[in-house]
Amino acid sequence: MSGAGNGAAYWLRLAAAPTFAGMALLTAGGASGDMICMAAHASPLAGMTPMYLLMSAFHAGPWLTLLARRSKMRLAP
Repeated sequence: MSGAGNGAAYWLRLAAAPTFAGMALLTAGGASGDMICMAAHASPLAGMTPMYLLMSAFHAGPWLTLLARRSKMRLAP
């Protein structure tokens, strides 16, 4: 992969978690398509909001790596 491709992939990985977190906030606030699905209200774990929260958590790895690198840079003499 080229240098530009690596840079784009890096920024896309960082964009995933905040995007899913924002989508979770939007769906929790009422902008949800769950109204058309009657089974969505059967469980608090059903629906789009928990799915987006899980996706945000699963895509948090690049952010954790970035924070770990920055903390190491601060601690290094």
